[in-house]
Amino acid sequence: MKTTTLLVGIMPFEQYKKRTIAIAKGEYVPKKDEPKIWFESLKSMAQILSSENQELLRVILDKNPQSLAELEELTGRAKSNLSRTLKTLQRYGIIELNKVKNMIVPKVKATDFKVEFGLMDVA
Repeated sequence: MKTTTLLVGIMPFEQYKKRTIAIAKGEYVPKKDEPKIWFESLKSMAQILSSENQELLRVILDKNPQSLAELEELTGRAKSNLSRTLKTLQRYGIIELNKVKNMIVPKVKATDFKVEFGLMDVA
């Protein structure tokens, strides 16, 4: 199995907002090796990468479910909860949801995570 590392950053919302505005104005150009995915805090990252969600990712990797119904059966999680979690993981680039023959098939994009953060302003 191929592992893919996702570089994530931790930055308070106000600082992230300043950074985004600086990028839009051309005052700051992100480096190629900077995180593309940002969390507001370690706590918010921990919620997304909780033990329960890590287990969900392992099930997707190990069992390769071909539909959300199959994943629901494998995990015992309610469909609404599962859909919400998968959409959140997709928004952060951790999984992708592909439509195949009228079914949504989840695929894990990131298997490893590196976290970067500091106490100084970036932009």
